[in-house]
Amino acid sequence: MTDILIEGGETLVDSALVPASIHVADDIIAEISSRPAPVSLRLDSKGLLALPGIVDMHGDAFERQMMPRPGVDFPIDVALVDSDRQAIANGITTVFHAATWSWEPGLRGAENAHRLIDAIGDLQPRLAADTRFHLRQEIFNLDAEPTIAGWLAAGRVNLLAFNDHMHMTESSMANPKKRARMLERSGVSEAEFDTIVARVRSRKGEVRDSIARLAALARTHHVPLLSHDDESPEQRAEFRDLGVRIAEFPINEHTARAAINDGDFTVFGAPNVVRGGSHTGWTSAADMVSKGLCSILASDYYYPAPLIAAFLLAADNVLPFPQAWALVSGAPAVATGLHDRGQIANGKRADIILVDASDPLRPHIVAVIAGGHLVHITEPQRLRISAPAVRRVEPA
Repeated sequence: MTDILIEGGETLVDSALVPASIHVADDIIAEISSRPAPVSLRLDSKGLLALPGIVDMHGDAFERQMMPRPGVDFPIDVALVDSDRQAIANGITTVFHAATWSWEPGLRGAENAHRLIDAIGDLQPRLAADTRFHLRQEIFNLDAEPTIAGWLAAGRVNLLAFNDHMHMTESSMANPKKRARMLERSGVSEAEFDTIVARVRSRKGEVRDSIARLAALARTHHVPLLSHDDESPEQRAEFRDLGVRIAEFPINEHTARAAINDGDFTVFGAPNVVRGGSHTGWTSAADMVSKGLCSILASDYYYPAPLIAAFLLAADNVLPFPQAWALVSGAPAVATGLHDRGQIANGKRADIILVDASDPLRPHIVAVIAGGHLVHITEPQRLRISAPAVRRVEPA
């Protein structure tokens, strides 16, 4: 066990940045105070901000490590270890890998879903971030229901989201470029893909009951539920009735407002904030934040985005910084049931990042403590290792 004292900078405590030292011991935050403590490792945070680690409840950037080009696969253990390094280097200490299990074969097919859930379990000891499985179930993927039910019962799924991209697939079938991308991702011939789509579409009448059964099982096992791309208040209400209290990327303002008004969480993409709008042309996340309609920001497809987005919202006077940071740390921790993190407070899990925000539009990570362990540092000169006391023994 290594005691760590972070001292000299400002710390986000109780929604305010204050001068304070943080003593980490036994993987938790032991004390926040202004007084020194005897420790084996000191970390000088002068000029830096100590913030609770980012909790990223929806990120699929790891897919680019698995398949950096269409049809080009890399070993999943290599992909996950590299994704872990990227997440940690961007201040993400809790990461939910959002894995889509679709009726399509290929990158988002059954084989990769099995490989990913197994690899996360096997690799946990090697990963610096607390890495969890966010299963995005394509609702037309009816053949997967028995397996998912088993995973839920076994505690292997940490979040379950309901996705429906069938209408997008249907609209893309007549677009040569989009059709070509779908074929590349699935790895099957054009005729095979058409046959698969026709077969899956023919079972539309079974979808609603499958959603209800999986939602009930997830509630039984205390797995938070999400719906993806809600299109209307009526659709949000249908999901809410099933216990789905997190709306991911509602596509318009009145749907987001309906979610917030009924006490649901709403999730938008941090890349949307950083880029100044949605790459799909849908709702502006910064606009949703300014109107109080965004509860959580997630990395979505780009790990650096949550860190930058929080500082950008503060710099643009959309939100005070402590509230902006809550969108990427405290709120997603609460929404996912992880009440041991998301704040810097006595007794909480020691997930702490040190940030140089001298340029608020380009904050960068200097050090990361995850689960009480120093796992990343870019300025090693800030470290001070205390020599253990040596007891002198006088000769007889």
